[in-house]
Amino acid sequence: MKIYTRTGDNGTTALFGGKRVSKSDPQVRAYGAIDELSSFVGLIIAKNAKEKELLTLIQKDLYFIMAYLAGSPSLAPEIETRLGIFEKTIDSLSSHSPKITRFILPQGTEISTLYHIARTVCRRSERDVVGFSNKNNTISQLKNQIVIKYLNRLSDLFFAFSRTANQKEITV
Repeated sequence: MKIYTRTGDNGTTALFGGKRVSKSDPQVRAYGAIDELSSFVGLIIAKNAKEKELLTLIQKDLYFIMAYLAGSPSLAPEIETRLGIFEKTIDSLSSHSPKITRFILPQGTEISTLYHIARTVCRRSERDVVGFSNKNNTISQLKNQIVIKYLNRLSDLFFAFSRTANQKEITV
């Protein structure tokens, strides 16, 4: 199978099921942002094996979310159950971190900064999914809400990981 097909040379791409849409369509922007996020997660895995198992699960979740946003009718059930895992991890990490009294600058160790980048890409992904969800009522609003919750909690998890990766936070 060739990597290139030339079918996108006119600025369109195929969704799940074969329908072609503009590459600037909100649906494409939504799953494209998730793809970008997954790549950042891969970079974090390459730099830090400490959370590799959970981060690999997150990458797999993001793959299923991308497929769903591209038009696949199903969303993996693990997506919703992962919220509880994220919350427990956030609570555990937060219990070992100083109380937040100011805004925290996104800097410090390399891995902390990578988590901050993943956090901001995740938040943009969430905005893109919300924009697509608001524009398109033909796909399940319930499933969209699960995806939005997942991304919201994932950005919180990345924030908690970034704080843990720093020995000292730099505040505003």
